[in-house]
Amino acid sequence: MSVAEEAGEVGHARYTYRLRVSSTARTALLAEWDRCRWIWNECVARSKKAHAENEKCGPARLDRMLTGARAMTPWLAEGSSVPQQQLIRDFAKSRAKALKDIKDRLPVRQRAGMPRYKKKREADPTLNYTRRGFRLKDGRLHLAGGIVLTVVWSRNLPAEPSSVRVYRDRLGHWHASFVVPAEVQPLPETGRVIGIDWGVKETATTTSDTHDLPPTGHGKRAQAKLTRYDRMMARRKPAKGQAASKGYREAKKWRAKTYAKVARQRQDTGRKWAKKIVRDHDALAVEDFRPKFLARTSMARKSADAAIGATKKALTEMGRKHGRDVRLVHPAHTTMDCAACGARTKHALPLSERTYTCTACGAVSPRDKNSARVMLVRAGLNPAGAEGVRPPGRLVRQAA
Repeated sequence: MSVAEEAGEVGHARYTYRLRVSSTARTALLAEWDRCRWIWNECVARSKKAHAENEKCGPARLDRMLTGARAMTPWLAEGSSVPQQQLIRDFAKSRAKALKDIKDRLPVRQRAGMPRYKKKREADPTLNYTRRGFRLKDGRLHLAGGIVLTVVWSRNLPAEPSSVRVYRDRLGHWHASFVVPAEVQPLPETGRVIGIDWGVKETATTTSDTHDLPPTGHGKRAQAKLTRYDRMMARRKPAKGQAASKGYREAKKWRAKTYAKVARQRQDTGRKWAKKIVRDHDALAVEDFRPKFLARTSMARKSADAAIGATKKALTEMGRKHGRDVRLVHPAHTTMDCAACGARTKHALPLSERTYTCTACGAVSPRDKNSARVMLVRAGLNPAGAEGVRPPGRLVRQAA
């Protein structure tokens, strides 16, 4: 089970548990998902038609479509209206986000894509239920439509849930993700601050030498297994139009299980490191780094193994959970500025140059350490409160 995660709403958290699903419940869930998937595809089709005709296609219009479809189609009316209505809400949010990114003229790589059709053999089932669509009784989850699921309670819920998401992952395991009010758990004040800079050679470089996060290499250690499973799948790949063999399906499952294990290892490492950072510091200046663009570079594999995005998310969530001051800093020119005097170099430093030398004050420091100190300055925090960081005046006098 995952720890509390951000649920997309202020003051709420998400708790996820494994489910034990009987054959009867599995059949009912898949039938419910078939109805929801049909509604999603119908929303996509109507949205495209409305866009071509320069018409609006808001949630109210889609709600009327659902009401008419349930009245005309007994197959849809057999299912619960709660997940179907929630699916329309999710579609409307996804479409509104994509239209906003287009209106704001964001780069294509940073835009949220328009909703696409969900194919039967590619999309994993996901059903959302509000409070009127589920209840917890005797430790079991009762969904609208008479679906009863057994929850593996690895720990108790801290409060009454307001909604639940039932979904199946790529390994075929079913999960229930509950949204509950978040509880702030304050920690004792330490009087210390820390600056954090993300990278590939070092996943996280901080102003404290004892809190740096070296690359874990979970993906590199699992690469031999993954390569073996890739070869097995390549040898047993079925011809177009033919069903996959048992050996191909087994190799595909082993490959997916290995990837899932690596993801859990990265997640566990990031959360433990984030807990240590939050416990030892009152304020955090974190680089607001977006590692997505690295996927198109030669550092794609190293970037994926570093799991910068997952670690950053774990850090911000942990800080919010324990009431710490987390400040995100824009990453532009952080490797060019001097943390001591604020001067900026005329040219960007190449990646091969790992030592920063200020031409104005003469301060010399490791490149990533200087960037971590720049985070503190830009976030408006006092660098003197950071462990192992001297005040700028002492740096200048020492360099002179």
